[in-house]
Amino acid sequence: MKRLLTVMLALVLALGLAANASAITVGFSQIGQESDWRTANTDDLCSAIEAQGWTLVYDDANQQQPNQIRALRNFITQGVDYILFTGVVSTGWEEVLKEVNEAEIPLILVDRMPDCADVIDYACAFGGDFVEEGRRMARWTGEYMKSIGRGEEEINVVMLEGTTGADAAVGRTEGILEVLPEYENLNLVAQQSGNFTRAEGQAVMESFLKSIDKIDVLLAQNDDMGLGAIDAIKAAGLVPGEDIIIVGCDSVKAAFEAIVAGEMNATIECTPLYSPFVIDAINRLEAGEVFDKTVIHPEEGCFDSVGGIEYAEGKLSVKAADVIDERVY
Repeated sequence: MKRLLTVMLALVLALGLAANASAITVGFSQIGQESDWRTANTDDLCSAIEAQGWTLVYDDANQQQPNQIRALRNFITQGVDYILFTGVVSTGWEEVLKEVNEAEIPLILVDRMPDCADVIDYACAFGGDFVEEGRRMARWTGEYMKSIGRGEEEINVVMLEGTTGADAAVGRTEGILEVLPEYENLNLVAQQSGNFTRAEGQAVMESFLKSIDKIDVLLAQNDDMGLGAIDAIKAAGLVPGEDIIIVGCDSVKAAFEAIVAGEMNATIECTPLYSPFVIDAINRLEAGEVFDKTVIHPEEGCFDSVGGIEYAEGKLSVKAADVIDERVY
């Protein structure tokens, strides 16, 4: 009898834990699907949440801040247990995020940090080190030019920036502009937003090619814009990866394929796969743990057509061809 009671109690406890787990509702306000990276990020998080047996309330903002503000307020009204939030731009969130705080819903920041992060409460935050990614883009370029004997040649650089006001665009621009002066031969001659999309990357590159006589390097703040620019470069009768060196960011599989094909030269990693961090965080929050305000950055690297270039202190680039089969996004 005692053994039977023990088994029954264990079963009740297990069922109770399962019921509690399945009762968790997660609201996820996503920017949209502007790039391969973003699609991978969305799929990764949504699939992982549903695999836990949790209820997912997902909202795609189509790159519009008002849509995200409305979604956050709907999450509050619905009484979700957790909110995942990635802001399309950095500014303009303080009022609605304070409403989330007042509703006492734990807020988990993913990928991008709002500029009001120091005056709101959030349970935890996971994101790329965008400034460092920009530094790596510029440093890889400078070191690569040295490696091919063009370290003294005057090099004209153009930059495709991300969505204006987006945390990733602001940070990558800051990092690039910080490091470029270390290479006196690299001259930034034009910069414009391509809104992190392939179509706009192509359109802006077309305008660069029409208005600038000599372009040696393209720094594209995400791979999709770089891939769009490749089409513009080909249409202009030039050879991408040779006539114009192309450095992207995100390290999506399509960029690896372009590197292997010789049409792109390097991509800086920014992983979209945050689900292990987020799922672990929710489970730990459920258990009563508390995180500090530190933004947790996954380890990231650089992939290119050559490998071995010292692009940042203590780090070397890796040949894309050697790891392309491992790329899942």
